[in-house]
Amino acid sequence: MDLYLMFILFFGTRPGKTKEAKLAGVPCPYCENIGTLNASVQARFIHLFWIPVYRLSSNALVRCEHCKKAYQGNECTPGMKEALEKLKAS
Repeated sequence: MDLYLMFILFFGTRPGKTKEAKLAGVPCPYCENIGTLNASVQARFIHLFWIPVYRLSSNALVRCEHCKKAYQGNECTPGMKEALEKLKAS
């Protein structure tokens, strides 16, 4: 009689929790209003049995509440990038 060992392995990718913060003192480059920018960062993880194992990437977005313009990547000013780095580290 042969004995076969079978197991199921659940793995994949999924987004992590979204971190959000208001960027006080940083003006919007488009409408020039101060205190209207909101930053959000969401990481994407490889998971094993729904437990995050390794961070793949993170998406950062800054949006102005007044003019509704969104900024990503190279569109961000140095002040925005500094605030996003602090948010990613927390």
